[in-house]
Amino acid sequence: MHHVLLDCPDPRALAAFYSALLGKPITYDSDDFVVVSDSPQTSGLAFQLAPDHRAPTWPDPSVPQQIHLDVMVDDVAEATPLVLALGATKLPGRGVFADPAGHPFCLIPRPDWAPPVHPKEPHQS
Repeated sequence: MHHVLLDCPDPRALAAFYSALLGKPITYDSDDFVVVSDSPQTSGLAFQLAPDHRAPTWPDPSVPQQIHLDVMVDDVAEATPLVLALGATKLPGRGVFADPAGHPFCLIPRPDWAPPVHPKEPHQS
């Protein structure tokens, strides 16, 4: 796994909150994407700009929780058939999928600092 992403209207403000809460630094900062992690070479929490963000109303399901996973792979094209075989559905966008329950996740190319990832063949239940 790479980052866990939270959609939000102000990535810097939410990252500052979690940075203070977790005692971890902000290791990447842009206008629409901010990361809190141990170092620039580790995975962590990421905060992604969602201008029309509606705050979740949990436990009321009228506005569900909004979170997705970034999963790093050596090769997105190679990993795509593997995640589809596991039951994922392809969504619009490069490397964007939904899990069997409809939660979005992204396959992202492995950053240079991360060790190689070896995809596993899906096992039969």
